[in-house]
Formats: sequence, C-alpha cells, structure tokens
Amino acid sequence: MASLLADMTGLAILPGSAAAEVLVCDPGLSFWGGIDPETGRVIDAHHPLHGESLAGKVVAMPTSRGSCTGSGVLLELALNGHAPAALVFREGEDVLTLGALIADRLFHRPLPVLRLSPGAFDRLCGQPRATVVPDRLRAGDLDIPLEPVRPEALALSPSDQAMLSGAESRAIQIAMEAICVMAVQQGARRLTDITRGHIDGCIFASPANLRFAEAMLDLGARVRVPTTMNAISVDRENWLAQGVPTDFGRPAQRLADAYVAMGARPSFTCAPYLLEDVPVRDEAIAWAESNAVVYANSVLGARTVKHPDFLDLFIAMSGRAPLSGVYLDEHRRASRIVDIELPEESDDALWPLLGWLTGELAPDRIPLLTGLERITASADDLKALCAAFGTTSAAPMLHVAGHTPEAGAVTDDADRVQIERADLARAWRTFNQGPAKVELVALGSPHVSAAECRWLAEMLTGRRKAEDVDLVVTCGRSTLAAISADGTLARLEAFGTRVHQDLCWCSITEPVLPPTARVIMTNSGKYAHYGPGLTGRCMRFGSMADCVTAACTGRAPENQPGWLAS
Repeated sequence: MASLLADMTGLAILPGSAAAEVLVCDPGLSFWGGIDPETGRVIDAHHPLHGESLAGKVVAMPTSRGSCTGSGVLLELALNGHAPAALVFREGEDVLTLGALIADRLFHRPLPVLRLSPGAFDRLCGQPRATVVPDRLRAGDLDIPLEPVRPEALALSPSDQAMLSGAESRAIQIAMEAICVMAVQQGARRLTDITRGHIDGCIFASPANLRFAEAMLDLGARVRVPTTMNAISVDRENWLAQGVPTDFGRPAQRLADAYVAMGARPSFTCAPYLLEDVPVRDEAIAWAESNAVVYANSVLGARTVKHPDFLDLFIAMSGRAPLSGVYLDEHRRASRIVDIELPEESDDALWPLLGWLTGELAPDRIPLLTGLERITASADDLKALCAAFGTTSAAPMLHVAGHTPEAGAVTDDADRVQIERADLARAWRTFNQGPAKVELVALGSPHVSAAECRWLAEMLTGRRKAEDVDLVVTCGRSTLAAISADGTLARLEAFGTRVHQDLCWCSITEPVLPPTARVIMTNSGKYAHYGPGLTGRCMRFGSMADCVTAACTGRAPENQPGWLAS
C-alpha cells in the first residue's frame, strides 16, 4: 500500500475531522499494556512518552506494535471520550485502525485514521498542531491532500458480494464491510479462504470488548470455521471461589460466554500451537494474539497476518481474509539480518532476551537471526523468543537460521545489524530493575507447555518453597488435563505451586495476582516488558532455574548470569 503514496500525499483510511496538538509517538506503542484504557495515558514503562496522555491529540506514530488487543483499548478510549483526536501513521497499521473502524461503524464514534507518505509524515512531526478534514491535512505550511480508501476496488467473489450486501445477516454484512476496508488499506486486491481462526478479543481488557461481543451476538453472529479462543481474564468456572470481585468476574465471564455462544471453542489458551490439532506449513489461517501469530508463521510455517481484535471474529464469521502481507510469499522474506554474538554458554533466558532485542532492531520488518545454528532450540525456547519479539516489533514473523522452516527467504537488499553480548546484558538489566526481594514467581506468559511443567516439577523435587513467596503457573485446559493425568500436577502442588487454567499473566488481576506481591519474578520477556505497566509492580527476570531459586529463597539473583559477564 505504501507504493500507492507519492511524496507529500496521504490516504484517509477513515476520513473525519479534528484539530489538535500533534504528539509524536516514536517508537510506536502497543495500546494494550502500553496505554491506560480509562485515561489514554502511556503506561509502558519502557517508552519515552511514559506518563504522557494521548487523549485529544493528533497522534503521529510510524506504526503500532505489540498486542492485537490494542483494538479493544482504542475502542474503549473512543467510547469513554479519551481517544486521540486522530491517528496518523507512516507505515501500514491494522490494530488501531480496526478499533477506530468499529468505534465508527458499530457505535457511531468517528475517529480519523490517516496514512501519510514518509516525507509528509516526517514534516508533520515538526509541527505543533494539525487540522484534519475529510480530504486534507493542514499543519503550519503543510497542506496534504488525502485520497479516500475505496473498498469497491476489490475483486469480490459472488459469495463475498452476497455477504457484503446483507443477504445473509446484518452481522455478516458488518463483518464484510470491515474486512473490505482493511483489505484495501493493506493493499489487497481480493480475499482468500482461511481454514481456522483464533479469537483474541475474548480478554476483558475493557468494557468495550464486552459491548462489542454482545452487540455482535445480538445481531446473530456465528463463526463458520473451527475457531479457538485465547486466554480470558478469569478462570471461567472457578473465579468466584478464587475471590475475584463480581464486578470484574461477571463481565469477564459474559465476554467468554458470548464468544462460545457464537460457536468458538472454549480452549482459553494464548498458545493455540500447543493444542493437538495445529496448523501445517503453508496453511492459511486467521489468528490474533501476537505471540501466537509470530509462532505460527515463524515456527510452524503456517500463514496468518497479525489480525487485530474484532477482525479475528469477522474473519471467522466469513471464512475470508484479505490476501495481503505474509499470506503472500513475497512478504515473508527477511529484509534485515541480525547477527548474534552467541556467548560460549547460556541458559533458557537467552531466548526471550534475543526476541526482545530483535524486535527493537526490527520494529517494522521481518528479521533473520544468524549465529544460533550450533545450539539446540526447543519448541519452548522458540515460544519464548516469538513472544518477546512480538512485544517490541510489529512484524508478524521472524526467521532463525538452522531452526525455522523458511530461514532462507531473504530479500536481495537486506541490511545487517548485530546483537552483541553487551546488548544481551543491557536487556537483562532493563528487565531487572526491581529489588532482589521477591514475593511472587509468575510462569506462563505465554502459557506453559506440558514439557515445561514436567521440567519445573523435576527442579522442584526435594526443595521447599519459601513461606512468603507465591509460585503461580498458568496454562491451557488441554495442558492441565495432560499434567493431571501423568501426575505432574500433583508434584507441582506438593511443592505449593498454584496452577491456573483459562487466564494468563497479561490478563491476571488481584486477588489471583497476590495483593501482597510487590516484586514479581518471571522467565517471560513478554511479561517482564508489560508487567510494570499492567500491574504497577516491579519486575525481575531470569531463567527457569532462577525462578525456582527465587521461589525457594524469596530472592532473585543479584547479579547477571555468568554467561553475560564481559
């Protein structure tokens, strides 16, 4: 789509009017975990705008990054009056665009979304204020014409046209209207069939998620392809016994129930690639949840754009997705090579550190990691890598030489950057800014696998948990069934571990998150990044063995691991 923009021009993805201060947000943000949905304030502790408010401003952002749940956060801001006055992007962007589209089409809360050519975007960033009207953006001496997005340019099949016309239902018509707008702004010329979906919008990130789901259910929405569901915000059957307040537990359960009523499978896992029936190479699917998208494309070789919340439901309802992005061979190639200076020895903490750093170095493009060919990488190592990468990059996949199936796919003009041991040490320090005294060890972001549970049980054997420390693990229902059957759950619980199904750390609130915990230890790069903003707690990070030590002693390692020492 960028090729359609000449210099000093723009596209009105969602036309509208606004006049406000320009706020430059570079690098881009994940609205989920990065923005307070009630106020519009930046809560990402690692972002240079931390503490600033985006409410009522013309926000100029290269593109968003991170979680697909940002769509719901933007919708909530639009519904409660704290949204930006307009969003202006330089690159392709789906997550916030879709949230703004739903705010307009379903709830009549318009929010202009523009995409500018690089030259126009850069000049806008130097202006204090901007005025947006449907066909122009003015700021200082800038006067930028805006072309409309035209869904009628798509080549639609007869069945697509029937759905778009409302011949089936109003619910399907709304779904197809959104799919077509997103397809055109992504540069797609037609739609493609998908075989399965994964719903991320079932997390109760804000009341807007529930309002959307129940509105669609009332309109008769039903999925037509096999569709799994992400982790939700409560244990669906046990939240009341766990002490979760009813004013949070009931709407969170209603949200999950709405998607189940629409035909989605109550899998409740943020790691659908751990289920028995996983996508195969080149299978076209439609997954939301950033870590799952990166893993599906990178490790499984399946094909899915990082679909934002709400579009995940629309695609599952229609079985159709825009044929764009990494559905196509030409968009799956790496355009940046990241050479890794691999330490002589390392542990499992290496993988989330690498993922997080790689996302920083490739925030808007697919990278190829080299230098890891001589070491083994388990499925869980790659899971940790993909999840951490998804927090700092908007790219839907990465390649790892020697470990992922398409690692030879590189563009002719790919550039090179390097991750040195000093960079790994810097990332470790970034994740370890809290005190050494730990009250909670949190494992399962993304959900732990059965193999990780068995490994953890082995490390805990013969050891005693510190009385003032909670060890809490989150997993999917299928994993819980597997570890219950083979005795692993009993071994974990004998140590004092609490294992929760249905929810994961990025959606856990008090009292499941112990109110007394002031410092949280984790082995997840994703949770180490999002945790401070989501919980208000300090974070510590380390390997699985470091987490076990913290559970037994109440203290995180004071020093970085030896393999990071200079």
